Amino acid sequence: MKFHIDRSWCLFLDRDGVLNQRLFGGYVTHWADFAWTSNMPAAAGQLATPFAHVFVITNQQCVAKGLATAHQINELHAKMQFELGENGMSVSAIQVATEAKGAAPMRRKPSPQMALELKERFPEIDFQKSIMVGDTDSDVQFGKQLGMKTVLIRSEEVTHEVPDLYIDHLSDLMAHLS
Repeated sequence: MKFHIDRSWCLFLDRDGVLNQRLFGGYVTHWADFAWTSNMPAAAGQLATPFAHVFVITNQQCVAKGLATAHQINELHAKMQFELGENGMSVSAIQVATEAKGAAPMRRKPSPQMALELKERFPEIDFQKSIMVGDTDSDVQFGKQLGMKTVLIRSEEVTHEVPDLYIDHLSDLMAHLS
């Protein structure tokens, strides 16, 4: 499948399992635990070039569980964003849901709330001209609710949702853009 995009499109990325290696059964809460996925961040610039905006949308219930502070997660994201920028990917915003599953204020994916908040800040976002890349059912559900194209990265995660496209690594998305 090819996505026919232009500079008006937006790219939405999950963090764990997409940008960095996911710790199954644990949480990436410190930079020392952060390991890029295959070809990242080297492929970041080429991947970001065709898009108007790149956003990171991540559930981080480790904060609600007391395993990390919001400040720690923000510091990790600042380092991640800096390294992506050094490699040519300007991340327009990072949205983080820190509540536990099922807890208020219900910003966690698959809820579309984090994307709707971004739309208020970036009114040019057209969800019909957006791609959501993730590695879980909630990522695909998030994208589908908003009318986005969805891409699922294959992993150990058992999934049931059917995305528009399956890939093995984020860098593989380039072969599907025209």
